[in-house]
Amino acid sequence: MAALAWLLIPFVAAVGAGLWGSWASRTRRVRSDGPELIGYARFREAMERSRPSEEELRPQGRKQQVTGVGQGQGCPDGRP
Repeated sequence: MAALAWLLIPFVAAVGAGLWGSWASRTRRVRSDGPELIGYARFREAMERSRPSEEELRPQGRKQQVTGVGQGQGCPDGRP
């Protein structure tokens, strides 16, 4: 009886593999490529645009302030 139990394990595995194989190879509904192509076109347009310079990114009428550690200013409380 124990030998039959050991033969049952590969049989159940084979049936499970067959069911999974038939499920994995089923015909699926065909999707259109529309959303992917639209997203790719937007990506291409964004990559073709020129990158703005630092002067264009800075607000107008203000001088650039350099503060913070690593810029030679030290800590706010005066420590180096």
